[in-house]
Amino acid sequence: MDIQARLAKPISTTVLCAAMLFLHAIPYPDIDPIFFRVGPLAFRWYGLMYLLGLTAAYFLIRSRAAAQHVELSRDQLYDLIVYAAFGVFLGGRLGYTLFYNFKFYAENPLKIFAVWEGGMSFHGGLLGTILAIVWFCRRRRLPVFPIGDLAALSAPIGLGLGRLGNFINGELYGRATDVDWCMVFPTGGGECRHPSQLYEAGLEGLLLFAVLWGLSVRQTPPGTTFWSFITGYGLCRFVVEFFREPDYHLGYILGPFSMGQLLSAPMILLGAFMVAWGYKKQAANRR
Repeated sequence: MDIQARLAKPISTTVLCAAMLFLHAIPYPDIDPIFFRVGPLAFRWYGLMYLLGLTAAYFLIRSRAAAQHVELSRDQLYDLIVYAAFGVFLGGRLGYTLFYNFKFYAENPLKIFAVWEGGMSFHGGLLGTILAIVWFCRRRRLPVFPIGDLAALSAPIGLGLGRLGNFINGELYGRATDVDWCMVFPTGGGECRHPSQLYEAGLEGLLLFAVLWGLSVRQTPPGTTFWSFITGYGLCRFVVEFFREPDYHLGYILGPFSMGQLLSAPMILLGAFMVAWGYKKQAANRR
């Protein structure tokens, strides 16, 4: 019995430790970022997420444009998606260059074109998309805010899918933590971290889409959905940044706040102001 007890002790201790470890951390699903290969060509999940987001935007905008009596032909809608895609890509790349790693790219300007090495900024992509949509509307003589409302409604779908792509890539992970659902990411230094990509997918994707959908089916002033998206994204991103690991070459910019939070704060203030201004203007016109 003594021998059995001695043998059982390390075994039971090992099992207990393993059980505690399982409860303490959820294994990271190590998914290959490349889902399909053909010779030298490699197709990545992250790129697929962009494609799915743009496809979803096409069908959603077409459906809601008809429901909201916004005159937008099929060719115009196709052009709108193309303009938005270029705005996202060019703005996202330039935004990352300016906001997140300006010193490096100033010293290595040709690296700006090395998009395969990664480096995209949502805030830059947003500015690029806004400029592209305004340009599109001016050229096609279409109203800016109704088109902007339609585009904003579809944006959370692309955001949610993009964050899933970040999760699959094992990038943009969260800060070290001991919560029960923490994960050890392959490039995270062996520490258990917040799966902040999933937080963002839930907040910027599902929650924000639900809020904007609720607004889109109501009679609201033109631009309400767009400016609500600006405010909502700013709030979601500001909150998630408290759980997300700051960029290693930037760290915290102002006290406990990251670059993402500094870029999101003006979005919250401007968006809220413009929503209030829109309703105030509508009430004044009814008098």
